[in-house]
Amino acid sequence: MLIVFARTFIIYAIVVLVMRIMGKRQIGQLEPYELVVAIMIAELAAIPMEDKAIPLINGLVPIFTLLCIQVAISYINMKSLSFRAFMDGSPSIVIQNGKIRIDELSKARYNINELLEQLRIQGYPNIADIEFAILETSGHLSVVPKSQKRALTPEDLQIDTKYEGLPVPLILDGKIQYDNLKEINLDEDWLISELAKFNITDVKKVFLASLDTEGKLLYQVREER
Repeated sequence: MLIVFARTFIIYAIVVLVMRIMGKRQIGQLEPYELVVAIMIAELAAIPMEDKAIPLINGLVPIFTLLCIQVAISYINMKSLSFRAFMDGSPSIVIQNGKIRIDELSKARYNINELLEQLRIQGYPNIADIEFAILETSGHLSVVPKSQKRALTPEDLQIDTKYEGLPVPLILDGKIQYDNLKEINLDEDWLISELAKFNITDVKKVFLASLDTEGKLLYQVREER
């Protein structure tokens, strides 16, 4: 039993490492060849776990081989446009200037029901509101609505807006993020003094604390059980 546990743990750790090296894409964002590699790695990892008679190395070598192939293909993809087009394909414009391109739907084997479903998911139940719809190589449908149907922006109303950056997390789950404090030229003493203004004396009770670009401290404490 201990051997099975150890083999499973090793394979799990190796597969997680391999998937992290391959990149941060979600399953729905994988290109076809990337999905094939992910499926094959999962199958290869399962074989040594199911059968103890199979040496562990027999499962790890193919996994690392697939990793090398994946990394090589990704590198060539970044350098060669023609190779990228061959491996990833090219996006298909399925709605152009408000008109459905039936030929592109047929080439992509994408039926009208799937198209309408994806438009509804993105908040466009009326196809008359769409100027362009592009079926990306990952299978995601990108939608460009007609200019009359787009949401108003401050620029449309000629309103000047302030710069909005990203809030900086200072405390996560009761732990001070010292690297983030250093990045914004602040320290632990400043943070503790700011929390004291809200009658918070124990950092561990703070679930989240962040500082926005205007210098406002947002915090949430843990609920007492």
